[in-house]
Amino acid sequence: MRRNSPILLLSTGHACVDVYQGTVAALVPFFVAERAYTYAAVSGIVLAASLLSSVVQPVFGALTDRWPMPWLLPVSTVLAGAGIALSGLSGSYALTLVFVGISGIGVAAYHPEAARIARVASRGSHTAMAYFATGGNIGFALAPLLVAGTIAVGGLTWAPLLLIPALAGAMTTVPVTRALRRHRAAGGTDRPPAGSDDMPSFVRLSLAVVFRSIAFIGSSTFLALFIGDRMGGNAAAGTVALFVLYLGGVLGSVLGGQLAARWDRVVVSRWSYALTAVALAGVVWIPGPAVYLFVAMTSAGLYVPFSLQVTLGQDYLPARPGTAGGITLGLTVSIGGLASPVLGRLADMTSLQVALMPLIAMPVLSGLLFCTLRDPATTRSTEPAPAAV
Repeated sequence: MRRNSPILLLSTGHACVDVYQGTVAALVPFFVAERAYTYAAVSGIVLAASLLSSVVQPVFGALTDRWPMPWLLPVSTVLAGAGIALSGLSGSYALTLVFVGISGIGVAAYHPEAARIARVASRGSHTAMAYFATGGNIGFALAPLLVAGTIAVGGLTWAPLLLIPALAGAMTTVPVTRALRRHRAAGGTDRPPAGSDDMPSFVRLSLAVVFRSIAFIGSSTFLALFIGDRMGGNAAAGTVALFVLYLGGVLGSVLGGQLAARWDRVVVSRWSYALTAVALAGVVWIPGPAVYLFVAMTSAGLYVPFSLQVTLGQDYLPARPGTAGGITLGLTVSIGGLASPVLGRLADMTSLQVALMPLIAMPVLSGLLFCTLRDPATTRSTEPAPAAV
């Protein structure tokens, strides 16, 4: 394969998988409108997708560190799409929970192996890993548009059409898995070199990722409803806000890779979280169209550290890149769902604005944890180009 082809294909596949992360939040207003679910009920749906993903993702990471499983990429992609496609076919709340849970398992199975393969293909390049992470962010950004263009036209019964990105994503992974087989047959290896683990640093990094995740998932779950209400019940205004939240992530990830090529990853992440806290306060309290600016700032601030956390985690656990990637890349978009029912209950008891206020503290906590970390890469040189797999 040509030099940049693996990263390009992996980024495309990542986009197709993370469509289904963003789709869960984008479906929330339609579940409320068509099925009369309460805020707490739709928070439970987000929880169902996140809980299974959070629990099983480290397991998949440990398995892929021991036994490479490239075949997981196409299989898990289809599984993630099938769960979302089926969630619109039954009005049963229990079945909806089951189907989004299945989607969450698919997402969980994908990320550790994809992160491991992307690390091999990028040779540790922050810029290449940023492009891989950006693929997922593009999927997030497209999710509200795909849902609006499908469900808003035909209702939840049109949800099976949302399987199309999964089929496309599965096809993009096939050339990569074939190239890996040829590479190993020729005597090459896709296993990482042995190294010493820095578990205390990895645990602190993981906690920072958890707080970041709570801020992101909490925002993405309730932002469309919150902005729609503030704009006079305009559902389109809420959809636009959610799109801005996801689109800012695309720019933020690329910016993060560029900044890390020049400065310390820990310092870049620390300042990004400080910006995020200020931006979230603006989302909660600034009225009128100016709120979209703060939504964009929130998104950029949350996503600048996104790929940097992945490479930091893999540097802290050099012999277990699948485990590190599964936790820092996959967990960052799943475990935040565990807090969503609490926020949903708070919103039912008070208001959406009150429920969003605790999110302001999350990036502050992430930033404080980054103050205790150091970047293992103490010397920098020109980053190598992505490797041909």
